[in-house]
Amino acid sequence: MAKVADTILFLLDPLEGWDSTGDYCLSCLFAQGLPTYTLAVQGVSGLPPKKQIDARKKLSKAVEKRFPDDKLLLLDTQQEAAMLLRQLANQKQRHLAFRDRRAYLFAHTADFLPSEENNLVGTLKISGYVRGQALNVNSLLHIIGHGDFQMKQIDAPVDPFPLNPRVIKSQKDPGMAMEICATDAVADMEEDLKVLMKADPDRQESLQTEVIPDPMEGEQTWPTEEELSEAHDLLKESSKVVKKVPKGTSSYQAEWILDEDGESGGEGNEYDDVEHEDFMEEESQDEGSEKEEEEECETMTTGESVCDDLYDEKVDEEAEEKMLEKYKQERLEEMFPDEVDTPRDVAARIRFQKYRGLKSFRTSPWDPKENLPQDYARIFQFQNFINTRRRIFKEIEEKEVEGAEVGWYVSLHVSEVPVSVVEHFKRGAPLIAFCLLPHEQKMSVLNMVVSRHPGNTEPVKAKEELIFHCGFRRFRASPLLSQHTAADKHKFQRFLTADMALVVTVYAPITFPPASVLLFKQNSNGMHSLIATGHLLSVDPDRMVIKRVVLSGHPFKIFTKMAVVRYMFFNREDVLWFKPVELRTKWGRRGHIKEPLGTHGHMKCSFDGKLKSQDTVLMNLYKRVFPKWTYDPYVPEPVPWVKDEISSTVPEVDME
Repeated sequence: MAKVADTILFLLDPLEGWDSTGDYCLSCLFAQGLPTYTLAVQGVSGLPPKKQIDARKKLSKAVEKRFPDDKLLLLDTQQEAAMLLRQLANQKQRHLAFRDRRAYLFAHTADFLPSEENNLVGTLKISGYVRGQALNVNSLLHIIGHGDFQMKQIDAPVDPFPLNPRVIKSQKDPGMAMEICATDAVADMEEDLKVLMKADPDRQESLQTEVIPDPMEGEQTWPTEEELSEAHDLLKESSKVVKKVPKGTSSYQAEWILDEDGESGGEGNEYDDVEHEDFMEEESQDEGSEKEEEEECETMTTGESVCDDLYDEKVDEEAEEKMLEKYKQERLEEMFPDEVDTPRDVAARIRFQKYRGLKSFRTSPWDPKENLPQDYARIFQFQNFINTRRRIFKEIEEKEVEGAEVGWYVSLHVSEVPVSVVEHFKRGAPLIAFCLLPHEQKMSVLNMVVSRHPGNTEPVKAKEELIFHCGFRRFRASPLLSQHTAADKHKFQRFLTADMALVVTVYAPITFPPASVLLFKQNSNGMHSLIATGHLLSVDPDRMVIKRVVLSGHPFKIFTKMAVVRYMFFNREDVLWFKPVELRTKWGRRGHIKEPLGTHGHMKCSFDGKLKSQDTVLMNLYKRVFPKWTYDPYVPEPVPWVKDEISSTVPEVDME
């Protein structure tokens, strides 16, 4: 409702202002985008005179936190009600960008005409006022919570709430005039019905959301001799290395001279990353110990009583065990980021066969079109998303759209709508329809920047099913989490952390930013709890999310710049397989594997300095990860909040 409301009236309690439920709703509204609003309080005059001043001071302090520059209006008398109506009518309207560029409609009435073939599907006729932009019948219509549909035609019935009522004169007595009220107007709608537009099949937007993949499209022919020679020449040019050598050195001699500057280049940034990780580990250990102390205080029980037994009956032991396991995993991830144990029952070269080593995570090349999953054949991608968005928005501003103008009362004939939509409307739920911009029905990869909401502290893992509110859409999906950086590669995050903004990546229909994003999680009791808030970043399938795995080993024997390392691998073949990958330590040393020792995974390694006995040797491996296709446009309605019944007398307002 707040997405399409012109004005929201916040009615405050005279003693507290709002409770925790109200604060939760305000958090959602501010994150979504707040339209024009007015604050009013009711019941202050009913308090004793001495408490009225204290109540107003307490309300002012409570309001300042959320609304620092807004005035609080009283609503206890007829004059104060009239002042409030004047305020609502005259205040300046705030604009929300995501709805100002699209036509939308709040349904006043809805009728359903079942089709002859199937009673469960038919034509839905919804009537209401056009807002935002002009409404074209050839565009697609998104009914919030139900999906995308095509329109057949747009009618222009009589406005049931005209600003200037029609006045008709009596034939018998010309002096008598009679105003047509709203009920009479509704009764005469069918007589004065006008068809504004009918859909043109040639110009109508298609409902196609996915590309039908062609399995033969990726087939390639054997390269010709010319192509092989070009590739060979290109490889020769790229393999040439420029070195500083003494004068008179031959090319054969230059091959044996090591370029020390080249080897040490680009290591400074990675050392900084290691120091930053160590700092984050110490900080996360402190936070983890504080959380443990808080949890022990909350769950500690003293003595045995009937109340304890009653309390235990309501506790779901299985859910408690799962939550405890998630908390343990989150703390381990904070203390030892990305570290995994090398399996002993499976060879490491098989377990990590999809991973690769990188000299530098920031600068090493990675082709975004390499090893794409099958789901990427089903999505759409823009050649230049920013230019397409700019062109569409420019057409909206400059080009006149044929159709129903803003402010008209129209009836939309929407085809192939399930009967559940009108049943939902008859139960009292609002029916809201948005007109889609070009391409917004097509599936692609959406990237959204989100920050953790402070009111929720439960651990949230990547690929866990969440409920998304993105702009005007609602859907369920299992997202990937990654760091929000300006580089071409972005590190995968296993948990939604509270200390920094992360990027959420999902398969979803294209939406042109700006658009607000709210992430909810459905609890076992049916409630939706707010997890994170943010905004839509881009629609870009080429954004690479790279998962890092860290294998750890321990120095067994330490020499000057050599060391024997064990427990990173457990057989000789794995050591030889991962020999080209660079090593690093937690204390900032760099090195390489020289050779394996024995058959139990021990290996001789050389480093750029002497190791400490308490240091840990690490190997970073990387692979690109992709989101799962778990998009579901149908979101179950949350269980409504339990509202406290507050008895209050509302003054009757004379609208005239």
